Amino acid sequence: MYPAVHAATAPDKIAVLVAETDEALTYGALEERSTRLANALHAAGLRRGDVVGLLSTNGVRVFEVYWACLRSGLYLTPVNFHLAASEVAYIVDDCEARALVVSADLGELAAAVVVDTPEVELRLSYGGAVEGFDDYDEFVASGAAQAPSDQPRGADMLYSSGTTGRPKGVKPPLPDRQVGDPGDPYVAVFGGGYRMSTDTIYFSPAPLYHAAPLRFGMVTQALGGTVITTKGFDAEQCLRVIDHHRVTHSQWVPTHFVRMLRLLPEVRAAYDVSSQEYAVHAAAPCPVEVKRQMIEWFGPILHEYYASTEANGITMIDAREWEAKPGSVGTAKLGVIHICDDAGNEVPIENSGVVYFERDVMPFAYHRDPNKTAAAQHPRHDTWSTCGDIGYLDPDGYLFLQDRKAFTIISGGVNIYPQEIEDCLVLHPAVHDVAVIGIPDDEYGEKVLAAVQLVHGVTASEDVERELSDHVRAQIAGYKVPRRIEFVDDLPRTPTGKLLKRRLREQFSGN
Repeated sequence: MYPAVHAATAPDKIAVLVAETDEALTYGALEERSTRLANALHAAGLRRGDVVGLLSTNGVRVFEVYWACLRSGLYLTPVNFHLAASEVAYIVDDCEARALVVSADLGELAAAVVVDTPEVELRLSYGGAVEGFDDYDEFVASGAAQAPSDQPRGADMLYSSGTTGRPKGVKPPLPDRQVGDPGDPYVAVFGGGYRMSTDTIYFSPAPLYHAAPLRFGMVTQALGGTVITTKGFDAEQCLRVIDHHRVTHSQWVPTHFVRMLRLLPEVRAAYDVSSQEYAVHAAAPCPVEVKRQMIEWFGPILHEYYASTEANGITMIDAREWEAKPGSVGTAKLGVIHICDDAGNEVPIENSGVVYFERDVMPFAYHRDPNKTAAAQHPRHDTWSTCGDIGYLDPDGYLFLQDRKAFTIISGGVNIYPQEIEDCLVLHPAVHDVAVIGIPDDEYGEKVLAAVQLVHGVTASEDVERELSDHVRAQIAGYKVPRRIEFVDDLPRTPTGKLLKRRLREQFSGN
């Protein structure tokens, strides 16, 4: 389904709401405006397979642009607005965007990318004027209100977070169906798996340029529910939103959990979160103890899935399963899992290796980079793909992740997975955030370094460093204890919680 279905039956129902401002868009307005925009883009010369770039903070117009693309056979590429102008320009140019839509609160950044994106033919801004951009609302009004008879389904074309290098565009093939036809895998897997419906009130505080909130928002609106978003993440505000709007489905990353758990008990107790039926998390590994505490607080409604922008498959696990298999990200719900060594040979159950998903067809390609596409494929099976994660399967088919292959530290010939050390350190009361990396070492090849951001009020000292080392040594093997601890003011994370470890390696590898 798509918004037209719900606009016909409940035109005044809210499709999307921004919590801080109460800015809202009804299904009737979403249907009309996305139709007008789709027709205006077609009149401007955009055709099936063309790309529309979007540089915007969270707001209702994001879904207007998204559905206009989805009903026109266009790709939508949302761009991370936390990037520098040169990085934004790289993505806009690399995705070959013919049109670029921006929100005026990012006007300075948007204006700065104009000179480096000469191939963009159409530039539109909403929420105010931006130098070099035409008025979005005038452009939308120029489009016909009647939906065309041919509405080929479009898709999103997202860029990786660039945690280990330049962001890579993930370009799926366009589906051979109309926008209103059944067959969307996200609606089937997530909408069905999490029992989403017209009664769903879905909340995510994450940026809408990220795959999870954008696609879950699409699923919610395809099924006639309401999407609630915020301009940014604030732990107490999130609880207030759940309480006030009686949220049924919420979505998080583990960093959000850590921040909410550190609220004072009386603050947490002041809000009723019992309306939630599903609290979904993904995007980054969740420390076992953090998840246990969230289940104690929210109840057995936590659901985890494992996927990536370019993943061939999806795993899912509910709270009851997880309590029996703590640390697992579940069993495959889309695709077949294979664990392979570096040569591509499958390894026995409970042995670690690279995680591959098998599907009937390869569902994506890295845009303009066939070498990276080939590197994500199995050396002998072209329908098996990986995003580079390391993990193992237990005898019951449950997947346990250990780390990214690119992050694995090899010290003295032994593999050390930073995630295990990070999960240990983040639970220490003095630690606000932590990242573990490998840095060059003459004797061992690499040694373990922990970059630690302390909580407010704790001062870096040798005593604190010793306390943290003892904390790790008491819980995991001695060879995994960081040989070096560096105290930092903050860590380079994306808003979705992913660590930009390449920046830390650059910072600490030379000293």
